[in-house]
Amino acid sequence: MAFPLAACTLSDAGLALEPLERLFRLIDEHIAAGRYPGAQLAIARHGQLAVCRTFGHATVAPTRTPAADETLWLLYSNTKVLTACAIWLLVERGALRFTDTVASHVPGFDAHGKGGITLIQLLSHQGGFPNADVPREAWNDHDFLRRVVCDFQLEWVPGSRVHYHRLAAHWTAAVLIESLTKTDYRTFIRENVVDVLGLGGEMFVGLPEAEGKRAADMHEPDADGRLRPRAEDNTPEFRRAGSPGGGGYATARAMAAFYQMLATGGTLGRVRFLSTRMVEYVTRNVTADRPDGYMGMPMHRGLGPHVRGYTDTIRGLGSLAHPRTFGHGGVGSSYCWADPESGVSFAYLTNCRVPDPWHGERLDVVSNLVHSAINP
Repeated sequence: MAFPLAACTLSDAGLALEPLERLFRLIDEHIAAGRYPGAQLAIARHGQLAVCRTFGHATVAPTRTPAADETLWLLYSNTKVLTACAIWLLVERGALRFTDTVASHVPGFDAHGKGGITLIQLLSHQGGFPNADVPREAWNDHDFLRRVVCDFQLEWVPGSRVHYHRLAAHWTAAVLIESLTKTDYRTFIRENVVDVLGLGGEMFVGLPEAEGKRAADMHEPDADGRLRPRAEDNTPEFRRAGSPGGGGYATARAMAAFYQMLATGGTLGRVRFLSTRMVEYVTRNVTADRPDGYMGMPMHRGLGPHVRGYTDTIRGLGSLAHPRTFGHGGVGSSYCWADPESGVSFAYLTNCRVPDPWHGERLDVVSNLVHSAINP
């Protein structure tokens, strides 16, 4: 299957070379300094792929394996937007509304006072159960998964706070998808999102074991700053599970293509995937300037991604971003975004969970260099 974005030059895309050369040097410096073993980035504009570049190593132990353009990177919470996109499709198809309660489609979810939680609250991190999670045993037992999700306990009144739900909201979204479609959520995402966009082989929620050899190992610094593999994130079981809030894998160019679809109002190549109105709706700010209790700043949550807005700072998207720019990140490692004003989409993926403040600071620099390269 041909990749949905044709290659183009920086000049054709209206991108300046000098800021991007600084970006490439910066990533080389990060790798040389031991901040992360490898990275991949991609930039698209106006339906074309202008940059796809890979750096460093996919694995460092027991052997050092160079990263390649075909390497798959753990997306962590970038996965949330892919899962949310499946919900967007179901709304467009008339299977539900964003103002519906989850409980109206998932019998039993109303337990412990959760009956009034709407899809808007769920997808914008206002559901009220941010610390709930599911055990490993539920990864492949989806009847058990449903029971666990229905038994989630509220920590505060839904809608009264904005607080990042690390995994709970999107396990709930997965159960909702399965309740409506009678299909494994991973299969639904593959067949209705990934394959329709022409990204098969480069984007996975639930990575088949046969594709595992292409996956970069995830790492983290130890107490002395040396990088060590995160063994729990590098197993075939974790990769196959495809956590809907943090277990997807993709290439940077696939993520840039997905966000290019959103940047252009719902089309990718010749495929009209979402209506323009849907894209506008799910990327609007529904939490205003209310601070996110987990992030410690306003995140301007949409129904999947978050939006730059007008506050002084914003996580990951770059302080120079146009106010309509939206996207999402993966814990300590990555960010992907789209700027509908310029038509640019960007994906930056690495294979190390680096703590703040360095992580957030480097994301601002990385994204700002891309924004600086955008010509009218």
